[in-house]
Amino acid sequence: MKKYLSFFRLRFVMNLQYRVAALAGVVCQFFWGGMAILAFYAFYQTDPASFPMDFQATASYIWLQQGLLAMLSLIGGTDGQVFEAIQSGNVVYELCRPVSLYAMWFSNNVASRIARALLRFIPVVIVSSCLPAPFGLMAPPDAGTFFLFLLSLALALLVTAAFSLVVYNVTFFTISDRGVRLISTSLSDFLMGGIVPLPFFPEGFRQFAELLPFSCMENVPLRVYSGDLSGAPMVRAILLQVMWLFLLVLIGKALEHKALKRVVVQGG
Repeated sequence: MKKYLSFFRLRFVMNLQYRVAALAGVVCQFFWGGMAILAFYAFYQTDPASFPMDFQATASYIWLQQGLLAMLSLIGGTDGQVFEAIQSGNVVYELCRPVSLYAMWFSNNVASRIARALLRFIPVVIVSSCLPAPFGLMAPPDAGTFFLFLLSLALALLVTAAFSLVVYNVTFFTISDRGVRLISTSLSDFLMGGIVPLPFFPEGFRQFAELLPFSCMENVPLRVYSGDLSGAPMVRAILLQVMWLFLLVLIGKALEHKALKRVVVQGG
């Protein structure tokens, strides 16, 4: 366990060095979040009663989404060096280490996501909390809701990292990683509520999307924080996060085991 904590610490410290990139990301996320909120506000002005989420909850959802983008989006923590190592065959050097390849990649992925999000999250939360209602980030309804938000956020982080590992290992079976990355990123962004929150989806499709692993990423913790997801539906959503975490880890490990049994490295 100590060696994987060392991998985590090294990757975490390394990603904290990119402060200029984080500052540029914060500026971009403020503009993107502001435009998205104003667009929703224009629609809310037409018929507020017809919308599935309260506008204040929607605004909080969008600000948290922007603050946690590097943590919960699929592309936010994926490592291009891993894809390059798989495609070039340099992954063989990783196999020479006396460590689990899956556990090492998982710890690096989680560390990258936390470090990149940490540099962006604090300024986004501070500024958005100072904005006037209903455009700013509201506080959670109570302390219990905040605790459940932290729990669901931790599970969402692990689910996202586990899905990233599935994408890594699928790349062993492809000629190029571009198709896998493009398809997985596009699907996850749409089905996790990254473009439009899931409550705005048509009823039947929304119920289907909420059963997929993507809904366990952004959708659950952001809606728990705003109070849009509570009671029995919230409990089911958190249990679904736990289920998908175990399933994705099992799928990722199975893919890795199959890939490493047939991997061939040319040259010497």
